[in-house]
Amino acid sequence: MLNDRALGVSLPRDLAADRIADFARAAETLGFGELWIVEDCFFRGGIAQAAVALAVTSRIHVGIGILPAAARNVAFATLEANTLAELFPGRVTIGVGHGMPAWMRQVGAWPASPLTMLEETIVAMRSLLHAETVSVEGRYVRLRGVELESPAAEPPLVLAGVRGPKSLALSGRVADGTALAEPVTPEYLETVRRQIDASRPHRIVAYNVAAVHPDASVARKVARTRLDWVGEPDGRVHIEPLPFAEEFFALRASVASPEAFAAALPDAWVDQLAVVGTVESARARLDELYAAGANSVVLLPAGDDPFRALEDLARLVGG
Repeated sequence: MLNDRALGVSLPRDLAADRIADFARAAETLGFGELWIVEDCFFRGGIAQAAVALAVTSRIHVGIGILPAAARNVAFATLEANTLAELFPGRVTIGVGHGMPAWMRQVGAWPASPLTMLEETIVAMRSLLHAETVSVEGRYVRLRGVELESPAAEPPLVLAGVRGPKSLALSGRVADGTALAEPVTPEYLETVRRQIDASRPHRIVAYNVAAVHPDASVARKVARTRLDWVGEPDGRVHIEPLPFAEEFFALRASVASPEAFAAALPDAWVDQLAVVGTVESARARLDELYAAGANSVVLLPAGDDPFRALEDLARLVGG
C-alpha cells in the first residue's frame, strides 16, 4: 500500500546501465519507500529500467515518471504497464505526460493538440487497466474492442506528469494523481492543488533536488549543480507563486548562462528550491511539503557520486 507521507528517490538518468540494479537494491536497503524512473531523451527507456528495478527488489514501490503519451500506441503502452503490475502486484505506478516539446519534435512525435493527446491516452489506459473493453475513435486514440486478456488484480495508478494550468485541470479530471517536476515548494503546491481541483482521491508526487550535509553551505553548493535550469522558461510556473519571483526572474535576465545563475542564487532561495541543508533542516522542509499536500516527495540526488548521495539522503528516512 502506498504511504501518504512517502519518501522516494529518483534513479539518475545518466547512471551507467550496469549500476541500475545496484542503485535500486541500495535504495530499498536504505529504507526509501519509492524509487522513481525517468525516461529522458536520449538516455534509457522507462519501462525497461522499471522492470529491472522491480526484479531485483522485493518491497520498494517503483514509479515511472514519465512516459510521453505520444511516444507509444496506448494499447501497447498499457500492455507493458499491466505486465509490470501482474508480475509485481501493488508495487507499480505509471506516470504519463506530454514529454518535453523539443524532444518530441526532434523525433517527430509532438501532436497538434498535446492536451487532447494526453487526455485520450490516460482515459484509455485507465479503462484498459481496470478490465474494461475499450472502443473509441478519438483524435489520437483509436481502439476497437480492445481489452486486456489478463488484467492485473491490482491496477497501477496512472498519474499525469504535467505543470501548466490546463494540463493540471486535465489531471484532476482523468488521472489518479499528478507527478510534479522539480522544484516543488509549498507555495507551488497550493497553486497546483487549486488548479487540479480533483473530485476524487488524487495522489501528488513532488520531485525536488536534494543534498544534505552537516555543513549547510556544503549542501547548498552541491544542490546548485542541479538548480541551473530552474531559471529557464519551462520552469516559470514553479516560481511564479513564490514571494521572490520578480527578483528571481530579474536575476536570471542579468546573467549569461544557467550555470552563472545557479552560482548567483541567494542561499535563502536555494533553501526554498531544494530539500537541502542539515538533516534537521531538510526534514523540516519535507514536513512542510507533506503539510502542503504532497503525498510523496521524490529526492533527486545531487553531487558527483550518486551512491554517496543516496547514502547521505537516507539519513532523512524515518524522520
